[in-house]
Amino acid sequence: MNITAQQVNELRKVTGAGMMDCKKALIEAEGNMENAIDVLRKKGQKVAANRADRSASEGVVLAKTSADGKFTGIVMINCETDFVAKNADFIGYVQSVLNVAVENKAKTADELSAMSLNGRTVGETIVDQTGVIGEKIEIGKYACVTGESTYAYIHPGNRIATIVAFNKAGQQLAQAGKDVAMQAAAMSPIALDKGDVTQDVIDREIEIGKDQARQEGKAEEMLEKIALGKLNKFYKENTLLNQTFIKDAKKSVAEYLTDTEKGLTVTDFKRFALGA
Repeated sequence: MNITAQQVNELRKVTGAGMMDCKKALIEAEGNMENAIDVLRKKGQKVAANRADRSASEGVVLAKTSADGKFTGIVMINCETDFVAKNADFIGYVQSVLNVAVENKAKTADELSAMSLNGRTVGETIVDQTGVIGEKIEIGKYACVTGESTYAYIHPGNRIATIVAFNKAGQQLAQAGKDVAMQAAAMSPIALDKGDVTQDVIDREIEIGKDQARQEGKAEEMLEKIALGKLNKFYKENTLLNQTFIKDAKKSVAEYLTDTEKGLTVTDFKRFALGA
């Protein structure tokens, strides 16, 4: 199969693996990028299980919490160029769309598109913006969380944002809300807790763990046990509540929340990143 230099470079950018390793993985995976990443991991390459954030398009990601603190929305509006994404007028437009979403507690992108903004629907204003800017503009993603208290974090540059919901409320939780939202932005968890990881992901990680152990020459009867150990490590790295807390490596996020207030936990979170 003919593998192009562009494919090899893209895989290198995502994984950090060597050029020849990337080419061999792509050949084995018959050109499929996701499968090639798994091939590299099975052969022991240190590739992030949750995939790196890859820029497929430009745009702005913003998040906002309602006045009562019980609702937070997050929106990604895409454009074609970095030039437009950094334009103050475009960022202001995205903020106005988000304001509508939060004020009306939109639950889905379709609901948001049908809501009113300056006498027109949000969907109609998206078309208007396309005409004014001269680039394709679209709502890439929209989501929300609700809870006793909710929080938002926008990473500088408006390319990554996160929202989280707690099961408790109070001014004393504001710092914890910010900390956990920043944790989700920095560490890119794929799920809230172990039980939220889908079975297909679990099965894939066990299979990868077995293949890694096999490559290391481990006995066949030990593969399952070793793979389950690697799965527990996967949970600690990729589920929000079980991750090591970025501000205190001696604690998990769940332990940090318990120390903040007994019984405190995260009930939901969302993370948007351009290209992911």
